[in-house]
Amino acid sequence: MRTARENWKTYALGVAATAAILSSTACQSGGGDDGKKPTASGAPGASAAPTPSGTPSPAGPTQPGGGGTTSPSRSPGGGSASPGGGDKTDIAACNDNDLSITTSGWRQDSGQHLLITATNFTDKPCTLYHYPYVRFGTDTRDPVAPMESKPKAIATIGPKEKAYAGVFVFRAGQQTRTVTSFALGYQDRAFNSNRDVASLDIGLSPEVGSLTVGPTPRVTYWNTDLRAVEDYLFRSGNS
Repeated sequence: MRTARENWKTYALGVAATAAILSSTACQSGGGDDGKKPTASGAPGASAAPTPSGTPSPAGPTQPGGGGTTSPSRSPGGGSASPGGGDKTDIAACNDNDLSITTSGWRQDSGQHLLITATNFTDKPCTLYHYPYVRFGTDTRDPVAPMESKPKAIATIGPKEKAYAGVFVFRAGQQTRTVTSFALGYQDRAFNSNRDVASLDIGLSPEVGSLTVGPTPRVTYWNTDLRAVEDYLFRSGNS
């Protein structure tokens, strides 16, 4: 009986020792968790992957719900998203150094109208704003008043291109004076600008020779369409 008890005690101690050894081994394998295993902030898990907003997706646009895109938006034509592209208002105003001026008239007109043609002889475009300042002979008063002839678009002319302005000179029965030249000035973008700037004296072409000028001449706006200038110039009330 004593031997059986001793054997049972030895068996129980052996089981307890085995359990203690297994427990110790398990603790050693997991003991490095404290301070050694990387946390989610140290090495990204599945939830910490970069969002599509950081780089363009294969289709191009940023995916909905992203944090924005680092690439600029593009217009359908491949340029920047800013509208317009080439705005003509950014082109410099024409001046004496850009233009060659010629004058001509119309057959069977009795010299009542004058056509002014401006040709851009430079290698850059320029804009003829509003209407030309025209003064006849030695007249230093206000320039000739404009007709109601504002064009649909400003007169921007490239190299070797032309723009036109027509002048109604006199009406039959009016008191007139004869001139052989006129002064021509140009405006900037602001309406009625440069009124006091000295104008360039233009001699009339041999074709015209001289002009008979009445008390109320009128001038059209600059226009790249000659037909439109003629329509304004010869319509009822201007002839």
